[in-house]
Amino acid sequence: MRPTEALDRIFREEHGLVLASLVRFFHDLDLAEDTLQEAVTTALRSWADVGVPDHPAGWLLTVARRKGIDQLRRRRNFARVSALLAEPGFTEAPEPAEEYAVPDERLRLMFTCCHPALSLEAQVALTLRTLGGLTTSEIARAFLTTEATMYQRITRAKKKIALAGIPYAVPVREQLGERLDAVLAVIYLIFNEGYSGSAGSDLVRLDLCREAIRLSEMVAALMQTEAEPAGLAALLCLIDSRRQARLDEQGELVLLEDQDRSMWDRSLLGQGRVWLDRALAAPGPIGPYVLQAEIAATHGAARNAADTDWARIVYLYEELASARPTPVVALNHAVAVAMWQGPQVGLDLLEPLADGLARYQPFHAARGELAARAGRRNVAIESFAKAIELSANEVERRHLERRLSAVRSLNP
Repeated sequence: MRPTEALDRIFREEHGLVLASLVRFFHDLDLAEDTLQEAVTTALRSWADVGVPDHPAGWLLTVARRKGIDQLRRRRNFARVSALLAEPGFTEAPEPAEEYAVPDERLRLMFTCCHPALSLEAQVALTLRTLGGLTTSEIARAFLTTEATMYQRITRAKKKIALAGIPYAVPVREQLGERLDAVLAVIYLIFNEGYSGSAGSDLVRLDLCREAIRLSEMVAALMQTEAEPAGLAALLCLIDSRRQARLDEQGELVLLEDQDRSMWDRSLLGQGRVWLDRALAAPGPIGPYVLQAEIAATHGAARNAADTDWARIVYLYEELASARPTPVVALNHAVAVAMWQGPQVGLDLLEPLADGLARYQPFHAARGELAARAGRRNVAIESFAKAIELSANEVERRHLERRLSAVRSLNP
């Protein structure tokens, strides 16, 4: 394996875990990021000469730790250096067991980074960037903003941590609840990026989907008196059950209503249903993730698209809009109404959302589809063209180009 290929794999699969270990080691996010970047630069030179090591992530972590210690030496912080040098390295004997409320290394660091001194959006964005493996561009798309704006928000959050002296300390069990919303949001957005990649040639990043499901189930098991963690675990399992049916044999996108439901993973559907039942039985309040899981379960219960209980889905979206009144929820509600009452009704509901979702590709794709079904050819052409312009994923773009070509071929 070439050095660049090995580093690409690490950044796809293990970047968050390596950085998490460095943050825990240094208690300093900036130092952790700087030393990891230095280690990557060193790897490009070293591995080209001697080859990729058997454990490249461990190699990077060891080199980054040494470089960080050198930086601290140069700052003449001898007390801190002595403490760091006393700790065992990544490739040496394992660290002594510590009593943590959170049993998983990456999840511990998510709870650590989601500090309540930051705004919820800042907590989520910073954690996605440092531990979730998402780029600033991918995070910006998730928040419906520009890359420059998101970069500024992340930078401000890091500065606030540094200036206020906010410690990177693993929270005790009593502190988990105040950080739960941000951690769940991080896991949800990691899954979304994995399930429908915002850019690139692949529709699905399986590593992100699997990691998000693993983390969601761990949080659900950890916070058993809360409904939302189990709801998120249910939602991710239920959505991921459709993964194999989303592409045809030629690798082209298949919409939900056209999917062969015999290809849906029955094991994941059952797993999602179990988590949903636990969420509905939990004493904590039902929130957005539980409602979304109920929507996904309603889809999963239908033998085919025609049997879907659209009236119930519309009702659940109305409940979701009350709990989380966002333009994206309104968009999904409009599409559900269109499936129940007709495309023109859905189009009418979409129009007030145009300004707020002007840079959101799924809005234009949905508007184009509904306009095509309502016989509004010009609106469909305009909308599909805009969706293509905003799409950075090659699979989605090809699907939209086929739909645009089909609409253009219709008689005016």
